[in-house]
Amino acid sequence: MMRMIPTNTTGMPFDDVRGLFHVLPGPDEFAVAAVKARNRELTKPVGSLGALETAVEWLAAWQGNPKPAVRRPLVVVFAGNHGVASRGVSAFPPAVTRQMLDNFAAGGGAINQICASYDLGFKVFDLALDLPTGDITREEALDEKACVATMAFGMEAIAGGTDLLSIGEMGIGGGTVAAAIYAALYGGPADQWVGRGAWEGPTTAGDAERLARKITIVEEALAFHAGHLTDPLEVLRRLGGREIAAAAGAILAARLEHIPVLLDGYAVTAAAAVLHAIDPQAIDHCMAGHLSAEGAHAQVLERLGKKPLLSLGLQLGEGAGAALAAGIVKAAAACHGEMATFTQAGVSRAG
Repeated sequence: MMRMIPTNTTGMPFDDVRGLFHVLPGPDEFAVAAVKARNRELTKPVGSLGALETAVEWLAAWQGNPKPAVRRPLVVVFAGNHGVASRGVSAFPPAVTRQMLDNFAAGGGAINQICASYDLGFKVFDLALDLPTGDITREEALDEKACVATMAFGMEAIAGGTDLLSIGEMGIGGGTVAAAIYAALYGGPADQWVGRGAWEGPTTAGDAERLARKITIVEEALAFHAGHLTDPLEVLRRLGGREIAAAAGAILAARLEHIPVLLDGYAVTAAAAVLHAIDPQAIDHCMAGHLSAEGAHAQVLERLGKKPLLSLGLQLGEGAGAALAAGIVKAAAACHGEMATFTQAGVSRAG
């Protein structure tokens, strides 16, 4: 049974979240050793499948299974709306978040096609879209109780069971709040972390104005919350969004249940960055599904020690990059589990 954030016993909701970091299971080294031993027997030169072999070792470590397999892959997309979205930080209006969820429900999104192509389960979670988080330039995005409740809701994403979890998000303004989180966690000027976000067509003067506005908003948010950003969980609740809080909860729940996680792009990685800032080992079960074209994603992944599985110039969100990576990991597990050994195939080994 899935372990959830426990009932509060300390008086402060975040204390219970911090308690989870003391019970996170580690990797199964026996399972990794078994995978490496089988890999030496398969009909191919050792190491010839490159990152696919690394992916299978990662699966074994975090599934706790010497014969790792991907039979119930799941893509979850958390959707939230942001108070700063009304400040013109995106080429799209806040209403698009709800419209895109309707599109997903009708099977019309890119993520729908990717999941269908790779036979991946797909769930979308509406995180109170009609109640945007606070405008982070003048108030907290969430109070502590609401942030923890949203993390707990994110933990429920794996309730139906999965052996490989891909996490995505949807939310106009999500790139702005992610940039604010990175700036708070890592320092440096706001423009180091703010990217263009989604846009329509060629670059225009409006894009430049929007980018400048995003930078200003991040600067204003950091100034407003100055003095309260030394605790990563405070960074999350003050600057983040519900989709980022839910993603953080899903990452923690997956770790507790021995489920490897594929991270999508800039906003989802912000959730991982918060957890990493609390305990660098807390996201060892996570792999970067892809390198996003948004913002300073490459810089963030380097700080987190994550090498992306794919680099396709994606800037979509929706979990698209993580879902594509799930297809690769699924194929890697199939190769490892179903390939013949040299003995089975009667193939001579290298001399």
